[in-house]
Amino acid sequence: MHDLLLMGTIVTPTALLPDGWVAIDSGRIARLGQGPAPAARRVVEYGPDLILPGGIDAQVHSRSQQGQEDFLWTTRAAAAGGITTIADMPYDAGFLVCTADRLRQKAAEAAGQARVDFALWGTIAPDDGPAHISDMARAGACGFKFSTFGTDPERFPRIPADLLARCFEAVAQTGLIAGVHNEDDAMVRARLDAVARAGITDWRAHGLSRPPLSETLAMAQIYETAAATGCSAHVVHCSVARGYALCAAYRQQGFDTTAEACIHYLVLDEENDVARLGGRGKVNPPIRPRAEVEGLWAHLAAGNVTIVSTDHVSWSQSRKSAPAMLDNASGAPSLELLYPLFLTELSRRSLPLSLAARLLAENPARLFRIAGRKGALAPGRDADIAIARRQDWTYDPRASPHSIAGWSPYAGRPLDWRIAATWLRGECVFDGTQVTAEPGHGRFVTPDQP
Repeated sequence: MHDLLLMGTIVTPTALLPDGWVAIDSGRIARLGQGPAPAARRVVEYGPDLILPGGIDAQVHSRSQQGQEDFLWTTRAAAAGGITTIADMPYDAGFLVCTADRLRQKAAEAAGQARVDFALWGTIAPDDGPAHISDMARAGACGFKFSTFGTDPERFPRIPADLLARCFEAVAQTGLIAGVHNEDDAMVRARLDAVARAGITDWRAHGLSRPPLSETLAMAQIYETAAATGCSAHVVHCSVARGYALCAAYRQQGFDTTAEACIHYLVLDEENDVARLGGRGKVNPPIRPRAEVEGLWAHLAAGNVTIVSTDHVSWSQSRKSAPAMLDNASGAPSLELLYPLFLTELSRRSLPLSLAARLLAENPARLFRIAGRKGALAPGRDADIAIARRQDWTYDPRASPHSIAGWSPYAGRPLDWRIAATWLRGECVFDGTQVTAEPGHGRFVTPDQP
C-alpha cells in the first residue's frame, strides 16, 4: 500500500508512456509503470495529462532589485510553472555572494521564504581571487558564476582572463561547474561607443552594441580555459547558433563543455518582438533575428543544447520603460511560463515532448551534481512532479497572482500547454489555480556527495 499514486502519461527523457502511474512513499518515488496500478492510500488520476519531472531552472535572479521580488515571489512563480527547484544567481543587489559566510546567510534567509527547493550559485570578488571557492563549495554552492563582461564593478564584475583561469583551476578541484556570462568586454564597449556616436537609441541599439561575435569570442576563451584547466565549463546563455557549434566541437575533443539556451532565445526574435517590446525585450546577450532563432532550434534538435532556463528577473516596470533602449535594465520574468512555453514550441515544431524532461530536469540535475535526488521520475528520487495539460490559453501577467512584476514579454501570447499541478517531495504545492505551499516549505539543495 503506497502513500500516493499519480496516474497519467509519464514523460521520460526518451519517451512518452500512456496509461502510466507513479507510486510515492515518504516523499520519494517508489516505483513507476504502465497498465494496472498498485494500491495506494491516495490516488490522483490525471487522464491524458503529462506527468513530467519537476523542472529545475538553472538561472534565476531573486534579488537583483531590492524591495522587489525575493524568494517569496520567485518560488511562488516557480511552483505555478511546474518548477520544483531554482538555482539562484549570486549577484544580489548590495550583497555579492562571494564567501562561504555570505552563501550560508543567503541560504538561511531563502529557507524562510522559499515555497519550492532552491540551490545557490557562488561567485568571487575580483580582489579576493579564488581564495573562497573551496569554502563555498563546502558550504553547498551548486556551481560558480563568472563573467567576461563587467555589468557592474561591484554587483556583477568582469573577471579578467588570467584570474578566470585561476578560478577555473580552483573550481576543478571541487568537482563543480564554472558557469560564465559570455560577452567580450572590449568588443561590447567599443560597439556601445559606436552606437552612441551614431545616435541610435531605439530597440536596434541593444543588438548593435552586442553583436554575435562578442558572444563567440568570449565562448572561445571560456572553452579554451576549460581545456587548459580541466574544469567543467558551462556557458549560461547562448543566443547564437555558432556558439553551440563551438561547444559541441570542444565536447567532441573530450572536454566537459556545456551550453544553455534561455527560453526567450527560442521563442522571441529581434525584428518582431524586440521591435514591439522595446525595453521589455532587453536581455543580455540580446534576443537575435528570426534566422538565428531557427539556428538554435536546429542545434536543440541535434542535441547540442544542454539545458533550457529562464534567466528570470522581475524588474519593476519603471526599470523597463525608458524611451532609450540602453537605459533599461536587462532581464525579464518567465518562471511560471518555462514549461508551458517550451512544451508549446516543441508541439508546434513536431519535436518530442520528452525533450522537456531532458532539458528542463534531467540535464540540469546532472549539471549541478544533484541527480541523486532530483531531475527524473525514478525510484529513490524526490517526488518532484509537474502535471501539464493540453489547453489553449493566453497569458496575462496582470491577471496572474503568481508574478509580482505585472508585465511580461509574453503578455498576450497564445499557449498550448498549461501546468495543472505541481508536486514537491510528494506534496501538492500548486493545484492548478493556487500555490498552496507556504513560505519556508522549500529546502536548500546542495550537490550530492561523491
